[in-house]
Amino acid sequence: MDNLFNRKYIVQGLFIVVSLILLGTLFYIQVFSDKYFLSAENNVLRRIYTYPARGVILDRNEKVLVRNELVYDLMAIPNDVKPFDTVELCRIISVDTAKFIKNFKTARRISRFQPKAIEKQLSVEIYQSLSEQLARFPGFFVQSRTIRQYPDSIAGQFLGYIKEVTPKEIEKYDGYYKSGDYIGRSGVEKAYEQSLRGVKGVAKLLYDVHNVPKGSYAEGRLDTSAVSGEQLISSLDIRLQKLGEELMHNKIGSIVAIEPKTGEILAFVSSPGYDPNLMVGRSQGNNYMDLLKNPNRVFNVRPIQGYYSPGSAFKPLDALIGLQEGVIDPNTTFNCPGYFKAGNHTVKCEHIDGNIALRRGLARSCNTYACYVFQKLITQKKYKNQKVAYDDWHRMVSKFGLGDTLGIDLPGERTGRFYDSSYYSGKYSKYWGYSTVISLAIGQGEMDATPLQIANIMAIIANKGYYVKPHLVKAIGRDREIKKEYTQKHYVGIDAKHFDPVIDGMQEAVNSAWGTAIGSRIDNIIMCGKTGTVQNPRGKNHSVFIGFAPRDNPKIAIAVIVENAGFGSAYAAPIASYITEKYLKDSVANNKLAQVEWMKKQIVLPEPPKPKFKLKPKATDTSKTIKLLNDQATR
Repeated sequence: MDNLFNRKYIVQGLFIVVSLILLGTLFYIQVFSDKYFLSAENNVLRRIYTYPARGVILDRNEKVLVRNELVYDLMAIPNDVKPFDTVELCRIISVDTAKFIKNFKTARRISRFQPKAIEKQLSVEIYQSLSEQLARFPGFFVQSRTIRQYPDSIAGQFLGYIKEVTPKEIEKYDGYYKSGDYIGRSGVEKAYEQSLRGVKGVAKLLYDVHNVPKGSYAEGRLDTSAVSGEQLISSLDIRLQKLGEELMHNKIGSIVAIEPKTGEILAFVSSPGYDPNLMVGRSQGNNYMDLLKNPNRVFNVRPIQGYYSPGSAFKPLDALIGLQEGVIDPNTTFNCPGYFKAGNHTVKCEHIDGNIALRRGLARSCNTYACYVFQKLITQKKYKNQKVAYDDWHRMVSKFGLGDTLGIDLPGERTGRFYDSSYYSGKYSKYWGYSTVISLAIGQGEMDATPLQIANIMAIIANKGYYVKPHLVKAIGRDREIKKEYTQKHYVGIDAKHFDPVIDGMQEAVNSAWGTAIGSRIDNIIMCGKTGTVQNPRGKNHSVFIGFAPRDNPKIAIAVIVENAGFGSAYAAPIASYITEKYLKDSVANNKLAQVEWMKKQIVLPEPPKPKFKLKPKATDTSKTIKLLNDQATR
């Protein structure tokens, strides 16, 4: 009897517990939890996003390179739209009626209840006209956003541009971006997208089952404000960038200037360039297609994507390796009869220099001297064969950054072209040696580098043995953060004592009577440099100059390449001189101003390609033309 009594109360207790759990869950769902309410949010809860201003980009002296301009998107909730005068609305916002109708139909097809942009990026002037009459068009409203604006119209390839996200990008970034959002598509805008984009704000609005607005959800407590993107302080000097672009106008090539001790890039000129203001606003698409038609490829970021043989710019590097390996010393002398013969290959020299040592060899840019150094490196007896010696030489050269990316903070950097012995063994089987690749001694043959890599070699020599990764952004945000990878020193394995004799030769190249780079001299500043005349299989040779200044405590290392411009002393050397003087003295000497203006006006462009054949008019076409002319004559 007692067991039956106990069992009765146990069963009753279980029922009470289960009932309490159910009542508690129901109470939680209705009072505390939004989960089930929000599951129907597409019907009753709408999110209206507010867009943050992208981060401003400044130059190294905190002058504005990129700022924001307010524009407005005309939005609509298709289900709320009442019959309206389409022609009048299109007149107010200055758009084609057919395009407007197409956009509205697309928005309605996607969703009748969610807001969609019908016409984007209306100017402030258009917005002012529209806002006075917006009440006449129920269901339409205006949403503000910002677009980029470039006060100096420079550095297009460095800064990059933004475009509307694609479906793949929406998927890639896990839903952060929505259709109609914008994303950095190139340049710094892409590389620093997460810092620049900011955080979108959102307002949650309630609608009833009849689509009538009922105000903010939870009295707006869950709404968030937009947070502007981080400010970027770039390493560029706006004065150098502007001067560099003016000097390279109507020329093809590149200027890269680096502060040696920090790796900060002072000038990043890619020519031809473009006005970055063309890549914003409602005409962006048309402007983009027009720029694509330029036969000289304005979107090619030549400082990190252009491939050029280093030419004579390579000679100081190879001399450093020769000194480090002990195959030469500063007084080692070779005879230059105007050429160097290696097997069946002959390398010509621009001069007959006779007996010549390191310092004069670099000052005169002697090909014969460079070839002897290379020969001695590859034929050292400590190696079992020349292929092993070549690979060791290849390893030492690679430490200077050739044949691989340097890790600049921009997308699209290329590696250059620099092969190890396996490439030549595949090409020539086992029958090759130093004479097969002798052109590498003078920076030609199977060796290509980007202008950034060439400028970085100068930074290494200026620093006497190390470099910091070149970069274009020196500080991020209010705390002025900098990525650690852009503060670390990378040593190239050459003892500091070997740099002085090489630098001596580069100093003489600029400052001695017999130097090849006298066009880059600067009053009261010791400039060290090298000219190069780089062979171009598709036309006239390229003009090249590399250098740094001043000799003691260098502040700037520079590489200038002007395609199809001939000798390095003709164009590249003076351009480098003007840029360097502007940076170190804040102005170019008065006696050079006429030369600067002359250089700005020079046009050095390749001839447009000629058609391979001419189209002959068809006989039927000719007869029709003749008949038409006869008919007109008889009228």
